[in-house]
Amino acid sequence: MTSEILARVDDGVGHLTLDRPRALNALGYSMLGEIADVLDEWRVDPTVRLVLLDGAGDRGLCAGGDIRELHASVVAGRQADARRYFRREYAVDAALAELPVPVVTIMDGITMGGGVGLAAHAPVRVVTERSRVAMPETRIGFTPDVGGSWLLARAPGRLGELLALGAVTMDAADAVHAGFADHYVPSERLPVLGADLAALASAGVDPLDVEAVRDVVRRHALPAPVSGLVARRAAIDAAYAAGTVPEIVARLRAAAVDGDERAGAEADELERLSPTAVTVALAAVRSARGLPDLRAALAQEYGLVCWFVDTQPDLVEGIRAQVVDKDRDPSWRPATLAEVDPALGAEALAYVPAEALWDDALGPRLARRAVEAVVRRFSEGEPTPDELAAAHDDLVVELVERHEDGSVVVHLADTCGEHFLDGYWPAVRLDAVGDVVEVTVES
Repeated sequence: MTSEILARVDDGVGHLTLDRPRALNALGYSMLGEIADVLDEWRVDPTVRLVLLDGAGDRGLCAGGDIRELHASVVAGRQADARRYFRREYAVDAALAELPVPVVTIMDGITMGGGVGLAAHAPVRVVTERSRVAMPETRIGFTPDVGGSWLLARAPGRLGELLALGAVTMDAADAVHAGFADHYVPSERLPVLGADLAALASAGVDPLDVEAVRDVVRRHALPAPVSGLVARRAAIDAAYAAGTVPEIVARLRAAAVDGDERAGAEADELERLSPTAVTVALAAVRSARGLPDLRAALAQEYGLVCWFVDTQPDLVEGIRAQVVDKDRDPSWRPATLAEVDPALGAEALAYVPAEALWDDALGPRLARRAVEAVVRRFSEGEPTPDELAAAHDDLVVELVERHEDGSVVVHLADTCGEHFLDGYWPAVRLDAVGDVVEVTVES
């Protein structure tokens, strides 16, 4: 398998580069696994004193999750694979946000959806004159996730509702104003910024303080331009404080009659987007305002995305219209806001996924070690790369038991019935540092 990231440690800096430039660094399942492995290693590596995240190519950091992959899973009836993708993605988002060393993210160019999940929860977030930042999920009949609802809920006034419902694309000034970024650095200064961060990381200061990292970034930053959202703030707050999406549209229409052309355009857009998606997005952002932290927001979002994956046709239809057939003519169900049940947002928020997000979550590195341990024990000789690849596809984590001594017992199930362990449940015990200490199989 060709690696889809570039990861190296130089002068105390862990350089993590997303490396799918032809796909605008979209996040596939295997790519997320690679990122998770690197973060697991760097979390305990004393030579990594700072992490720098960026994207390969000149178009952007990351356009989001690989929604073609998601579309294929749901269309094929493999909703469990789609849910597994989100569990892995959210684990990576949380891991980046919780690294014990400072993380600097470079949101140069397009940074949307899943790219925001990687970048915008870091303590030091950089945008440039080329940045285009968005949570565009309602365009594909979906809801903001990857912690996006957490960020949107904390944007000034009612900007969160505007940005979420209308999938509004922000420039650098907007992103700083809305709380998605911290520093505006011209793209031509990024190489020198990287060199200065390396000088700081290798200077021997221990521990490396986040404020010291911010001081380095500030030396290269310029004052962000004034966001265009500022001038519309009063109008945005007045319209998007309404209780429901139809009421928001009505307020926007009234503002348009009074001469606010932008309000009219926003109303038109809300009526073009998936009625289900905008209804749930509104409920998600407002509910997130009462949540305690990022992990709680990710857990709420996981329930919502599973509700879409398991029960809603608009997600598949939205992806079809936008990226598969590209006809830009989705057939939403229901078709209009007037047909949406007023209780729909509450219904989505109450959905309980088939698998928990955190309780049975296992780091991809440990999951891989567990699968490889099973294959090595029950294969003849050293397994081939093809055998390992097949096992990774066939064996899925069904249960994780965590013990007070830090050890983990992983129970694996063969779900597709084609692997040599068909009919058996292997259990792998890993010690506190992730080394396999025991493999057992029960029929």
